[in-house]
Amino acid sequence: MRNLNSPSLTLSRDTLRSAMSREGWPAATTFDAELAMVELIVNAWRHGDTASPAVVILLRPDTLRVTVSDRSPLLPEQRPTSLLSETGRGLQLVAGLTHRWGVDPQELGKSVWFELHQGGAA
Repeated sequence: MRNLNSPSLTLSRDTLRSAMSREGWPAATTFDAELAMVELIVNAWRHGDTASPAVVILLRPDTLRVTVSDRSPLLPEQRPTSLLSETGRGLQLVAGLTHRWGVDPQELGKSVWFELHQGGAA
């Protein structure tokens, strides 16, 4: 797994935070979006056979959509975890922080995405 202070992760986090702040999104929503995005990037590193996943941030006045693409054809799945598990909660976290999320298979891999809406709790 890559370092959580890697330049690509730091750039993605800074870009997302700056864009949402500039557009007046609440700090709490920005934090949720940043955490969900980091989970998707770390999943791409860990399970997606991709050192530098593609990250696309689409910010509209009322909707944020973040997409993270990797080269693995294996689709992620939310699995039940035990209370003592140290891993396996990433997609549960993404589902809890966002309004919706999903996976789009691609010719070379997949894209995992989430959406958040301005003004409504996830």
